[in-house]
Amino acid sequence: MSGSLYLGLFLLLLAGILLLVSALKQKATGLPGGRIIYTDTRGWGKVEKPLYDLELGLTGKPDYIQEQNGFLIPIEVKTGRTPEAPYDSHIFQLAAYCYLIHKTYHKRPPYGILHYPERNFAVDYTPELESALLDLIAEMRIAERRGTVSRSHDQPGRCRHCGYRAECDERLE
Repeated sequence: MSGSLYLGLFLLLLAGILLLVSALKQKATGLPGGRIIYTDTRGWGKVEKPLYDLELGLTGKPDYIQEQNGFLIPIEVKTGRTPEAPYDSHIFQLAAYCYLIHKTYHKRPPYGILHYPERNFAVDYTPELESALLDLIAEMRIAERRGTVSRSHDQPGRCRHCGYRAECDERLE
């Protein structure tokens, strides 16, 4: 056999090994399969710009957006204890990302995924969930205008890692 045939076989074998390693790494993350088109994790390189809806004044950065069968699916990765069911705050965060994807890319996600260490939850992005999200945002805007918004926790660790810490006059020391 000629040297170019050996080289071709070697490259084919190497490609197969790399595909297998890639599939194993994907499986190890616990995330569903699909092409990642957006990420907010620095480990993957440059962080994407936030999604933004001017009309609602809503901005957000999902951890991942994956393309699956022509749909754009937000994935939010949560650390810590895996709950029996997703927390309401996590569901509304995911709903906000679904809303922003719809406004930004003009493709309505049918669902989003909450990825906890031991389990994934698929949360359907229904018209009812979207309506509840918009109602919640409206309530928050009213409270903000009235000046009745205040810190909603007493956990120093949570406060220390908050993205609004520098601007917050209620931060825990």
